[in-house]
Amino acid sequence: MPLYDFVPRRENVWRWLPVLAALLVFPLLVTSEYLLRIAVLAGIYILLTSSLNVTNGYTGLFSFGHAAFYGIGAYTAAILATRFSLSFWLTLPLAGIVAGAFGAAIALPTLRLTGIFLALVTIGFQEITYLVTLNWIGLTRGPMGIPGIPPPAIWGRPLTGNRGYYYLVLALDVLLLFILSRIVTSRVGRAFVAIREDELAAQASGIATFRYKVLSFVIATVFAGVAGACFAHHARFVSADSFRLDETFAILTMLIVGGMGSLLGPVIGAVSLVVLPEASRFLAEYRGVVYGLILIAVILFRPEGIAGVPGIIQSWGALSRAQQPAAEEPAA
Repeated sequence: MPLYDFVPRRENVWRWLPVLAALLVFPLLVTSEYLLRIAVLAGIYILLTSSLNVTNGYTGLFSFGHAAFYGIGAYTAAILATRFSLSFWLTLPLAGIVAGAFGAAIALPTLRLTGIFLALVTIGFQEITYLVTLNWIGLTRGPMGIPGIPPPAIWGRPLTGNRGYYYLVLALDVLLLFILSRIVTSRVGRAFVAIREDELAAQASGIATFRYKVLSFVIATVFAGVAGACFAHHARFVSADSFRLDETFAILTMLIVGGMGSLLGPVIGAVSLVVLPEASRFLAEYRGVVYGLILIAVILFRPEGIAGVPGIIQSWGALSRAQQPAAEEPAA
């Protein structure tokens, strides 16, 4: 089965049960808190990359402000937990709702734009969000950040170690991938793909393209807010520097390397580009160079990504293969 042919049918689910079993056993075999922390971060980035895949991969939109919604979710969870003493199980959905509300507020006036114009709007929103969180000291404490965020608690027992939080993030990842699999194989998911392939043809076929694009944007931002809440309760500290524009580009790089338009691609991209920088700490000064070389190699030799759907980059419009020479016409 090709990697890009990952379809969440029942016969395919059984093939992934050994992988899930290995992930469940992993924390029992690894005693290093450092390695478990890397695994937790990879799980959080799986949430982020998979959510960005909804807009950029399946719907074909240019969204470059994903870290802003990630930060909105993180700050929402931090403020509710530290100032109102709400538990993780309340801050998690509320962070997603608040981020989704901001996503709808941005999507409604801007998603009639296309291509680079939408990208510029989302970049502008990203920078506005960063400046607000950096300067609104009364709400976000500005550059001092918000410390002392309590960890999640299960049956009254806080998850102070990385092992318990690993299982929590793993459960959220599995739940997210299940929800996305149901969306992708539904009428809504087919509408997303139709808009990505040809928006005019989709509109001519009776698809309410604007409404589906807004829905796609809201779904992506809700899950980005959930990822932000997970990050806040795990790091127990949030600051504006964690949600800058370069964070958006890191998430986008993970999506491109893993492959857009598939459920498995964001997982591969997130895990690869979280583990690789940690494994190459001896190249710390050249880590950005290594990152860029990997991205260039993927663009040149496999533009659809490791597990992406062939042709998705071309339809997305951001990158494209070198044009192949046209075949010669047969002589008359």
